[in-house]
Amino acid sequence: PGYGFLSENADFARRCEEEGVIFIGPSADIIARMGIKTEARKIMREAGLPIVPGTEQPVQGIAEAKKVAAEVGYPIMLKALAGGGGKGMRVCYNSEDFVHTFETAKLEAENAFGDGTMYIEKYIEDPRHIEFQILADKYGNTIHLGERDCSIQRRHQKLIEESPSPAISDEQRKKMGEIAVKAAKAAEYYSAGTIEFLRDKHGDFYFIEMNTRIQVEHPVTEWVTGIDLIREQIRIAAGKHLTYTQEDVHVHGHAIEVRINAEDTEHDFRPSPGTVTNVHFPGGKGVRIDSALFAGYQIPPYYDSMIAKLIVYDKNRKLALRKLRNALGELVLEGVKTNIDYQYEIINDEDFIEGNVDTGFIERFQKKHQSENEVK
Repeated sequence: PGYGFLSENADFARRCEEEGVIFIGPSADIIARMGIKTEARKIMREAGLPIVPGTEQPVQGIAEAKKVAAEVGYPIMLKALAGGGGKGMRVCYNSEDFVHTFETAKLEAENAFGDGTMYIEKYIEDPRHIEFQILADKYGNTIHLGERDCSIQRRHQKLIEESPSPAISDEQRKKMGEIAVKAAKAAEYYSAGTIEFLRDKHGDFYFIEMNTRIQVEHPVTEWVTGIDLIREQIRIAAGKHLTYTQEDVHVHGHAIEVRINAEDTEHDFRPSPGTVTNVHFPGGKGVRIDSALFAGYQIPPYYDSMIAKLIVYDKNRKLALRKLRNALGELVLEGVKTNIDYQYEIINDEDFIEGNVDTGFIERFQKKHQSENEVK
């Protein structure tokens, strides 16, 4: 089921089970349990994981939600219970804005998931978004394949992902990886999955959720570990043991992925459906493109705007960035508006080059470029 809607749909997975079709992923029960974010938080808290302060149960109505927000303390994050992909998430900084923010998040959740149930978390300001890749078979063997830094986000949608994270020491990587494996075991998880953390500016980290599917950004992990995640996912679904132990996993070099979206970056990133008239993808050693595009392809207006992924690999971050600049410069996609130039500007930003980023990077980046354009 890839990383699309069906990959996290417990009802679909259950129907597959009932019809004797092997679903390449975890069981329907695991998907349902981890998909209910408050249930996932409860399981992880009982397993001893550090959790972002917030509600153990969904909030019922605006009055209760506002009371809980005051108890947790502003700023808070409103999140859809059935959420994913950044939908149904809003930050609220004070009680005056709460009702509008709550209703906006609830409506978006209803439209995206058919479920407007919300819960509340303390908002960790300017954190890094760090996720650990998990592989687990049906016999209790569970390993992690290191982390991905997914801090470059716009409206909670990831734009750039890399591995390893420039901010994580070997010592913290080992500690977080062990906790990620502990989390997966607590969920009785099998298949490929992701344990997601927020790491604050003091270096403390907190569990936020588990993704019960392969991730869009899985190629960066494949590059640095040399492990084919989809192959392992299929083998696990077929009832086979993991090919690797934790001792077999070694991270070498550096990989970066940028998401290429059909959107108009000069007009509030509105979607840009239409006909692709010309495509030229970069190639060469350490360059990978994941896409189904071709000249004449019709980009529909109904889905996520991501149309391609560009992933590069080299022996260190500096060389990987150099390769990414060259590859983005060679990438041609005509007929629709894209974010190719925007991504090029991001990876040439001094703070990004130095690795000084967090989830608030894009907001600051936008303001900085707006000021520069006004001066011009």
